[in-house]
Amino acid sequence: MLNYVWLFLMVCALVFGAINGKLKEVTEAAFQYAGIAVDIALGLIGIMALWLGIMRIGEKAGLIQLLARAIRPITRWLFPGVPSEHPAMGAMILNISANWLGLGNAATPFGIKAMEELQKLNPYKDTATDAMVVFLALNTASITLIPASIIAIRVKLGSAAPWEIIGTAIFASTVATITAVTFAKLFQRLPVFRIKPADTTASSTEEESRS
Repeated sequence: MLNYVWLFLMVCALVFGAINGKLKEVTEAAFQYAGIAVDIALGLIGIMALWLGIMRIGEKAGLIQLLARAIRPITRWLFPGVPSEHPAMGAMILNISANWLGLGNAATPFGIKAMEELQKLNPYKDTATDAMVVFLALNTASITLIPASIIAIRVKLGSAAPWEIIGTAIFASTVATITAVTFAKLFQRLPVFRIKPADTTASSTEEESRS
């Protein structure tokens, strides 16, 4: 879907540039900012490698397990259907930790792994479970304690105070997370979003036919 969105934006830029007689400026701007994007991406390699290394050390040293124990009361409430020692829980904690540090790229593989493990616990393979929905909401609107990627971009672009966004980032991401999780939990209670007996029978029949 995002490919179509970007294609639409590019076509609009070219069309309006041609209509206004500024097609040359649009082309030059495209090449200019493509180069800037490459410079920014290369500048992120260092800080991404640093935080990924720190997370890897923490994982090997057992800090992830300590974090899992610390937030176990919260994870039990958020994901009551997921056993505390299941691999899905560990992957979700790694994903949450990466998001806390503002490392969206590092969080992605952990998020994919978490969804794969949650799918193994899912009795209805064509329908997302409550845990999947809550995790998706938590991952999308995650609390960001250290927006490392944004700070790195600000440093790369010459910001005089690249760290000054930390407070607003924490506030905005916390409000977004509370809102997303609250609505996900509320919608779980609505009958319209629950799996009906007919859906359960259909899913079971489909699984039997596949096997």
